[in-house]
Amino acid sequence: MKLPETQVAVLETASADDATTVESIAAETGEPVESVTGAAFALAEEGLVAVEETVETELEPTEEGETYEYEGLPEHALWVGGLSLDADEGPVEIGEAIGTSNLDEDLVEVALANFARKEMGAIDDGQLVVDPDFDPDSDPEKAALSGVADGTVDPAIYDDAVVDQLLRRNLVTERETTVRRVTLTDEGVTALMEGVEVAETVGQVTSDLVTTGEWEAVEFAEYNVEADAETTYGGKHHPLRRMVDRVSEVLVGMGFQEMDGPHVDADFYIHDCLFMPQDHPARDHWDRFALESPARMDAENLPEDLRERVERAHREGVGPNGEGYNSPWSEEFARALALRGHTTNLSVRHLAGLAAGDLEPPQRYFSVEKAYRNDTLDATHLLEFFQIEGWVMAEDITVRDLMGTFTEFYEQFGITDIEFKPHYNPYTEPSFELFGRHPETGELIEIGNSGIFRPEMLEPLGVEADVMAWGLAGERLFMLATGAEDIRDVHGTLVDLDFLRNEEVVY
Repeated sequence: MKLPETQVAVLETASADDATTVESIAAETGEPVESVTGAAFALAEEGLVAVEETVETELEPTEEGETYEYEGLPEHALWVGGLSLDADEGPVEIGEAIGTSNLDEDLVEVALANFARKEMGAIDDGQLVVDPDFDPDSDPEKAALSGVADGTVDPAIYDDAVVDQLLRRNLVTERETTVRRVTLTDEGVTALMEGVEVAETVGQVTSDLVTTGEWEAVEFAEYNVEADAETTYGGKHHPLRRMVDRVSEVLVGMGFQEMDGPHVDADFYIHDCLFMPQDHPARDHWDRFALESPARMDAENLPEDLRERVERAHREGVGPNGEGYNSPWSEEFARALALRGHTTNLSVRHLAGLAAGDLEPPQRYFSVEKAYRNDTLDATHLLEFFQIEGWVMAEDITVRDLMGTFTEFYEQFGITDIEFKPHYNPYTEPSFELFGRHPETGELIEIGNSGIFRPEMLEPLGVEADVMAWGLAGERLFMLATGAEDIRDVHGTLVDLDFLRNEEVVY
């Protein structure tokens, strides 16, 4: 008997006594799982093997489960916090134990409920006592969650009650998979005993086969078009990158030129040139990513005339009635290097003539580049994000010009419900925050900040015309345009791969 090579390999590997999974046969033969599956079904049609299909349930951790597996269960954090306060020797205030545990506000009730359920101690009248004999490492829920996170594990090895708790807490989810097992039939055994040879098969018709007439003598490989095939995911642009490219296209279409510049810059360009006082909270080292080496820009790289004008504006203000901050100003502090917390340092360099030479009005410039802030991660905040920076230099600019520009820009993405809220910035007056309504949740989300640059900022840069400017959040525009509810699903360590593979961005 002659059979295609893969069918021969399956026939010789399968057993008449024990059912062998397709994956096991593929591993032993070195053939792709899809090829083995097709060969098994072809052999089954000839009666040489039997193929049994069963649907089995597997466990996978949810996003919340992965977080708990990495950071620990909330009730364990509460137990450790109480233990650190000697709650094993006497009651302590629940609030104090919660504070020591560093639990997020939304996890407090989860921690308290499971602490009581697992009898990890006692909670009564606002007091907490911990059981010192409780061992978090022996918690079966922790062990099961770790086992599932290490690689999808058969739920049958865990106690049903433990699995039920993990499912109820949405820490794991069940996934059904089809498992195929192959067994040799009596006919298959007979065929092997009589001898099976590999048939020379041709996978496709070529011009040589046709012109020589050999096509009449060869055996063509059979194709099972209904056989399961491995899902492949071709390369594609990240949805957020496509959004950034689209933003650039829109702004270029509105007559803007693109600007770029350093990601690491001196505080002078990031803050001082924006008329932000050196004691402003946003300039605290806790809110920025400062460089350790080199820690400061060389003094010769800071134009002396520009430095003097900016320092004078901080100390004295500008114009006959101007007032500065009347507070200390240090060149050493201004030369400190950090990752830019916004991309307005690019605007400063262009307006001051350091990037593209002296600019005469009218001018329109933009950038869509990364900014970096030491924020708390949540659904709308990341440590690095795209900022849509833009400004227009012209004579007699008004707030209506600014609002009209936003209206035209956001309409290109199907967003028409924009709200403006008066705001304070050290570098713009008047100033406005922008809000957009999320298409799925209906929640108003802050999407940007804007205003007309103040004379205290423009005069030291040598700009005599009006300048309106803005910084918009690229990721939040993505959320409004696509309906994404948590930016961490798109970008970061907890990214939703299914979303990236399957979701289409619609503007």
